[in-house]
Amino acid sequence: MSLTTLQGMIIKLILGLSLAVAVLLGGCSSQSNATISISDQSLQIPPKPAQQVSEVSPPNVIQQLRQLTEGYQPQVSILSPKPDEVLNTDQVNLQFQVNGLPLFNDPDLGMGPHLEVILDNQPYFMVYDLSQPFTLQDLEPGTHTLRVFAARPWHESFKNEGAYVQTTFHVFTKTDTNTPNPALPLLSYSRPTGTYGAEPILLDFYLTNAPLHLVAQESAEDDIGDWRIRCTVNGESFVVDRWQPIYLKGFKKGKNWVKLELLNENGEPIKNEFNTTVRVFNYEPNGQDTLSKLMRGKLTLAQARGMVDATYTTPEPEQPTEPQPTETAPVEPSPEPSLTTPAEAPEPAALPEDSLETASSNDSTTNQPEPVTEVSPNLAQPETPAEILEAPIDASPVPNSEPEINAKTMAEEAQSSSPEVESASPSMTVPEAETPTILENSIEVEDSIEEGDKSMSDSTDSSQTDRSPAEEPTVVE
Repeated sequence: MSLTTLQGMIIKLILGLSLAVAVLLGGCSSQSNATISISDQSLQIPPKPAQQVSEVSPPNVIQQLRQLTEGYQPQVSILSPKPDEVLNTDQVNLQFQVNGLPLFNDPDLGMGPHLEVILDNQPYFMVYDLSQPFTLQDLEPGTHTLRVFAARPWHESFKNEGAYVQTTFHVFTKTDTNTPNPALPLLSYSRPTGTYGAEPILLDFYLTNAPLHLVAQESAEDDIGDWRIRCTVNGESFVVDRWQPIYLKGFKKGKNWVKLELLNENGEPIKNEFNTTVRVFNYEPNGQDTLSKLMRGKLTLAQARGMVDATYTTPEPEQPTEPQPTETAPVEPSPEPSLTTPAEAPEPAALPEDSLETASSNDSTTNQPEPVTEVSPNLAQPETPAEILEAPIDASPVPNSEPEINAKTMAEEAQSSSPEVESASPSMTVPEAETPTILENSIEVEDSIEEGDKSMSDSTDSSQTDRSPAEEPTVVE
């Protein structure tokens, strides 16, 4: 092989490898671009709205009332119309029979155990009294199905065996409409419907011909299929796999809608009449009806028990008693304590000079003094003789006879000495009613005068002229 041929082969090999590398790089780039494009597209998907409706527990009073009805096992029968009966009129008379459950409507609460009657797939109507006739009028020609089940006062259905019954009849002729297959599971929509004034709102339904979950799941090779219910509220869906009442909250004010669908174990709808139902209901908060008060917990068990027991008497609320007015004697205001300053003893009034001269003249004619009655024994006397002030006496010789005492002068000096007594004993308080009068002082003065007169009668006249007059003593009371 020549050198030229070998070089040509090498060049071709290099070109082929280059082309292969280019193709590989181009494929990776396109795949990367496609991935980025998908990622961008996924980012543009709008997020799902947040869940609004949620399940909550039943109100406490509902749970208490439910316990009072657990002993009931209602058995419902349809007496008219007969199964598969053909009527030659567009109206039908309904007759029912119920055993094991008293039906009544409490007059005060407007609720009680009842039957819920569904014609075809229309909203139900309630029956409280079996003695009253019920007639359905203006029926469409063709086949119709009547479904009836017992329910509690707040519309929870009894789910025991025999609480549900159905029958199919015909108006004028048979048709293929409103004819459920009795061999397939059947879903009967119950609540919500109508208008509600409070949350939570009851979601309830009746399920027939559906096997228990344990039986359906026992073997995968049998023909028994399992079931579940898809519930859609205002466009928001969730799946229910239990047959029991459900209480929901989070509804918007105004109109709301609910759709119930019966599905098999693969999530596919079970094809039977009435297995898919849609209802529109209204929610207006702050309702004042009995059901709204129950849901808000505004009624106690004692107040609501009458709806499950016809013999129960609701206790009347206690009326507040108005207090009776009582006559009370007027209370005199007690005097407030006040600090009073003891009244000073009034100064004794001076007796007229005539009375003193008369007393002196009477004493001069009488040698024996009359007994003196003490006016105020409680009057405090000076405790020490220091309170008696003695006047200075002249040093000149004094005769043995006592000096003559002038009654007028002594009365005036006794009057002038009264203030000195008050200043000498400022702490002594003398009651105003017991203050002695000047009569006591005048009596003491009169006694002194009588004693002086008696001494003067024994003395001689010469001693009176020769003696030097001395200053008379001052008497302080």
